[in-house]
Amino acid sequence: MPKYRVQTLNAISPLGLQAFDAERYDVGNTVEKPHALLVRSFDLHTWSLPASVEVIGRAGVGVNTIPVPQLSLQGIPVLNTPGANANAVKELVLAGMLMASRHLNRAWHYTNQFTETDQVTLEQIVESTKKQFAGTELCGKTLGVIGLGSIGVKIANAAVHLDMRVIGYDPAMTVRNAWELSPLVQQAHALIEVLTQADFVTVHVPLNDKTHHLFNERSMRSMKNGAILLNFARDHIVETEALLQALEDKKLRCYVCDFPNIALYQNPNVIALPHIGASTQEAEENCAVMVAQNVRDFLEQGHIRCSVNFPDVELARTDGYRLAITNANVPNMVAQISTVLSEANLNIIDMINKSRGDLAYTLLDVDQPVTDVVFQKMAAIEGVIRVRRVG
Repeated sequence: MPKYRVQTLNAISPLGLQAFDAERYDVGNTVEKPHALLVRSFDLHTWSLPASVEVIGRAGVGVNTIPVPQLSLQGIPVLNTPGANANAVKELVLAGMLMASRHLNRAWHYTNQFTETDQVTLEQIVESTKKQFAGTELCGKTLGVIGLGSIGVKIANAAVHLDMRVIGYDPAMTVRNAWELSPLVQQAHALIEVLTQADFVTVHVPLNDKTHHLFNERSMRSMKNGAILLNFARDHIVETEALLQALEDKKLRCYVCDFPNIALYQNPNVIALPHIGASTQEAEENCAVMVAQNVRDFLEQGHIRCSVNFPDVELARTDGYRLAITNANVPNMVAQISTVLSEANLNIIDMINKSRGDLAYTLLDVDQPVTDVVFQKMAAIEGVIRVRRVG
């Protein structure tokens, strides 16, 4: 059996690394000529990628530090871990709602500045000044959830249990997430339906061309007066200048986010946390376990799960010899691959082919070992990006 090399460019939870059998894997940050890279926040944009790399695993969701388009051209899947940190983010969003609605950050800061040493005097001051921190309850309020992925669904369901009215919006919601969503969550057909009704709006969408500055002057003007906006997704989903104006005009009561921004520094109506959405022991372990298992299954079985640039592909293993082929998603590719195998008297036992965008990925088992000559013929087919013997 081949021995695989996995290089860790960030600290990865030991619980996740246990997925790699020591007899089949060399794992560590000094591993040379790695077959796989495991990263968290390591920036690969300016890093010289070894030619040996076949897959990259991101222990987390965001891939802005990974040059995905270039890796796609090289036939390298990028795997991430959607849902592994969902509970951690859910709990922090709920905490953010409570901090904003009950002014907990200001109240804590106020109490922490007391210098009185007499308990009676302290109690008198507290009772005479606490009205400035009067807030509102979550119960009975309307929460708008933009993006009903793993995180958004968990938040929506939790808010239902807090006796909130919940409206969700996600035009690209998956069937799996729809199954998990509480039937008490109302699904909107347009973003504006949520903005005009919600007392709290929390956003959980990826950052791309469509969501960059999704919350701008126009969309914030549509929000309910005095609403609270929470952003635990990505900083640039919210336009800073428009946000500052909405806060100054009291259109928004508060902005809660996980991304410190100098322009928002010391604004009394902003609660900015230091990007700790997934910073729990449990979330880090979940992400590490999930990415390690998926990288292992790619190396040993050719399976692709949770990829940001490849289709999800799995094929039950037979007694045959397995090949994984990445190619441009153009007509006649499977026929050409089959012809090369047929001319070499290799019989296909089982096969699956799926595509995503400009890429297609084929897993197939044949009845005899694939010689180097046949391997090179397949690699030479115009449009084939990468061919790999699996296992």
